[in-house]
Formats: sequence, structure tokens, C-alpha cells
Amino acid sequence: MLRREMRLRREYLYRKAQEDRVRTIEEKKQKLKSALDDNRLIPTEVRREAVQLQKLLEYDDEGAEGVSSHMDDEYKWAGVEDPKVMVTTSRDPSSRLKMFVKEVKLIIPGSQRMNRGGYEINALVQACKANNVTDLVIIHETRGQPDGLVVCHLPFGPTAYFTLYNVVMRHDVPDIGTMSEAFPHLIFHNFSSRLGQRVSNILKYLFPVPKEDSKRVITFGNQEDFISFRHHTYKKTDHKNIELSEVGPRFEMKLYMIKLGTLENEATADIEWRHHAYTNTAKKRKFLSLE
Repeated sequence: MLRREMRLRREYLYRKAQEDRVRTIEEKKQKLKSALDDNRLIPTEVRREAVQLQKLLEYDDEGAEGVSSHMDDEYKWAGVEDPKVMVTTSRDPSSRLKMFVKEVKLIIPGSQRMNRGGYEINALVQACKANNVTDLVIIHETRGQPDGLVVCHLPFGPTAYFTLYNVVMRHDVPDIGTMSEAFPHLIFHNFSSRLGQRVSNILKYLFPVPKEDSKRVITFGNQEDFISFRHHTYKKTDHKNIELSEVGPRFEMKLYMIKLGTLENEATADIEWRHHAYTNTAKKRKFLSLE
């Protein structure tokens, strides 16, 4: 089992290492193609290789969507098989964090909640891999207030780190009733950049494919790089109108890092993206959307 895992990891890293070379060729081909289509001079950086690139262009069809990448390999079974998600906490959780984890377990259909106990991260990830878990979700706290969410996709990554703000739990709302466990429809608003698409994929593939008649809706709305999580159910009052009711919980998330690896390789994994809060333009820049 260990040898097989090491071999698969080496193959994955090799494929990832080839991507830059393939992407560079693809970019040069697109520059040459646009220059030929617009009847412009060929850019200087591709003139030497123009003949070889022209031959490669002859074999490209219009249906291709660019270079396939390790991102395609990470989620190749998404939508084909239902995800298997494990939800747990940091060590020695407070009672409020335990309540919040129970709610997160109900949000994600088919997920399992595990008491952290004294397990180390390495043992936790190995146990999840052995049981074909697709995603590991770990929730952290500060003085009883949930303030951190880590989503680790198995077996090879990526791992996304979020900060949580303004958490309002179902336990804080009196007489809220029970929560539907139907597979939810997902709404992702304003994730228009390349990083936004990456984040939406990481969150989207935590959930199984819903049925068309599901009355449960989960919304991830991005505004100035803060992702608002809202959870609703709806019912038809008549043939024109529907009634929307919030089920809870609600909170805001802010992405601060994506690593190309799992939690057990956290120290050595490549950093795909990191939020640099102390640069001069940090407050002005928007990363998850183009607007």
C-alpha cells in the first residue's frame, strides 16, 4: 500500500512538472495563431519556432479547452462518484466548536464527523486515505469561536485555508427546527477570475450532485474576496411565487492560502497562492473576481 502510494505520488509530481513546458508551448501557439488570423507581424519570441508551431497548430481542433493540468487529475471523479467527506476539529475542542462541527456535518450530505482525540495530522490523513475519503475538513477555533476552516482534498491535494468571520450557528437561533438533508443545489456568485474558479471547484466538489426537485439551496457569494455562506430551503406558495426560509448556519470566509499537497506534507508542499496582506495595494486588489 505504501509503495503504491509513493509511486502514485511520484507520477502526480512528474505530470505536474511537465505542465509548465506544455503551457509555454500552448501560449506560443496561441500568439502565433492570433498573429496569423489578424494578419500581423509574428511576435519576436516565437519567430524562431514559428514553422514547428505552425505544424502543431494543424493538429489542434476547435473543441479543445486548452492544456489539461493536475487540477483535472485532482477532481477527475467529481460528479461521477459521490464525495466522501470527513469533518473533524482541532485538538481539545470547546462545546461551541463541537456544536458547529455537527452543523457542518449536516450541511455536507454523506459526510462523517470524527472526534479528534489525540490523533496527529499524519495518522488522520493516512486513515482517511485508507478508507477512500475524498476530502478532509478541519475546523479551528479561538476561545470557543470558530475562526478557521481547512479543506484538504485527498489523496494528493490541494489544501485550501480559510478564515471564518461572523459565525452564527443554528444553536444560537431559538426554535429553528430541523435541517433538510437532501442534496443541495449550489449557487456560486462572482467567482469570475482563474483563482475564483479554483476556489469554487474546491468548495463545489465537497457536495454530491443534487436531484432536480431538491428544495435546498446553498449559496457562496463573493464580495470583495469575502465569501458569504448562506443556507436556505424554499417552497412554492402558488404557481408564480416561492417562499425562501433561511436554515443556517451563516458565516463569512476569506481565503488566505492554497497549497499543492495534503496536510501531512504541509511543510514541503508548493504554495499555489497566498494572500499577502501587508503589501501597499492589498486592500484595493480583488483576487476571486475580475470586477
